[in-house]
Amino acid sequence: MTTTRTARSGIRGRITALRERGGLGPNRDRGQTAVEFLGMTPFIILIMLVLWECALIGYTFSLAGNAADVGARKGSGAEYGAGIACREGAMKDLPDAWAKNAKVTCRGGSSLYEATVKLKVPVLVPGLFDLDTEIKGTAGSPMETQSW
Repeated sequence: MTTTRTARSGIRGRITALRERGGLGPNRDRGQTAVEFLGMTPFIILIMLVLWECALIGYTFSLAGNAADVGARKGSGAEYGAGIACREGAMKDLPDAWAKNAKVTCRGGSSLYEATVKLKVPVLVPGLFDLDTEIKGTAGSPMETQSW
């Protein structure tokens, strides 16, 4: 007479044999999850910091472009003091972390008023890594003529 074993009974048989010999016990794996979590925590925090810094870089791109656009529109529409109007328009909505190192350049041409804004990306943790990177936003606006 032949005996057939299924995979299911074979696995159960091996686990039962290991338990009987003392190789697999209920107390052998206690605390393993806590140790693995504590080991991975610094990597998880580091990844979160890197992702946040990437978000700051993207936000800086958005701020630079928007500030340049507003500055160009204000400069092209100003009757007097176009450079001052351009700079004030560009700096108006910038948060403090970006405004303190902002460089605004405004220039008018015959048909187009251009504004360039350079912003430095703020660093979340200054001692960990420093991105000495400037993001540049450039925009132009057609000159508005005053006709009376």
